[in-house]
Amino acid sequence: MTYYIHSLEDIPSVASKLKKNVKKHKIVALYGEMGIGKTTLIKELCKQLGCVDVATSPTFALVNEYFTSKGDSVYHFDFYRIKTPVELYDIGYEDYVTGKSICFIEWPEMAEDLIPEDALKIKITLEEDGSRKVITA
Repeated sequence: MTYYIHSLEDIPSVASKLKKNVKKHKIVALYGEMGIGKTTLIKELCKQLGCVDVATSPTFALVNEYFTSKGDSVYHFDFYRIKTPVELYDIGYEDYVTGKSICFIEWPEMAEDLIPEDALKIKITLEEDGSRKVITA
């Protein structure tokens, strides 16, 4: 599916459309250039999934955990600073992605071999008019 974000006001609508697939896949890999809106989209998805915590970029922590109003965990990874996939094993990455919680992953290309095949892949690109094109696979 393809969606367009023309302004910040469009993000809740796009997140709402993505939410069903997010729940079905559990592992969500987000691709796109720096500053394209990956964290902003994750922030809205977390809100719509019932997270009581505000999502923030885990660039330095590598992973943030957010809790829903039901007490479920949602994990948010940022692989931007990963130098080798071994670093992910050191933080227990396998336990996260094989569990029952939703895991959002920014910069998955830094450890592509560790992304489960059944992950929902979302690619965000910048259009000439400044809007964002959101493509799921």
